[in-house]
Amino acid sequence: MIKQVKDTVKCVFEIEVSYPGSLQNEHLFLWEETTMAVVTELIKEEETGALSFGNYELETKTKQDGFIYNGDSYKIKTFNEITKLEKNGTFVYESVPGTAVHGFMANASKVMFSVEGDKDAQITLELEPETEYKVHIDDIYVGKMKTNLGGKLNLSVELAEKDSTAVVIEKQ
Repeated sequence: MIKQVKDTVKCVFEIEVSYPGSLQNEHLFLWEETTMAVVTELIKEEETGALSFGNYELETKTKQDGFIYNGDSYKIKTFNEITKLEKNGTFVYESVPGTAVHGFMANASKVMFSVEGDKDAQITLELEPETEYKVHIDDIYVGKMKTNLGGKLNLSVELAEKDSTAVVIEKQ
């Protein structure tokens, strides 16, 4: 669960612990607090192992190529008009206008991140072709979406009046 509190994002992880012979379970909560801001390094690995990238405050297109993360090479292009991320030369993420993305994590069945910008944005992700995904924005289920033949999934997020928006996309 990700909750927005003023200019910070609080990630909550709930762990249920059961003890042998006991009928009662214990719930432990872990909180991680992250201050939202543009990524001045353009792309970086967070302490959590997630990626953060993008700077929508830049006036001119800025690029960084060859960022190594989990054995893969990433390339970021970002400024106020667009943010684009590639992995090993393959499209991963694009937003128009530019955004800052925090806590980006992806595996074969799920993509999750928090995004911020000064204007509403159209986001495109490359996922598995012709596959249905459940989409949640700010913990609200917005429906199912199917990728096209190329695996592209498009969604719009309202950013202008918020500090950030949490996005979770799960394979059906």
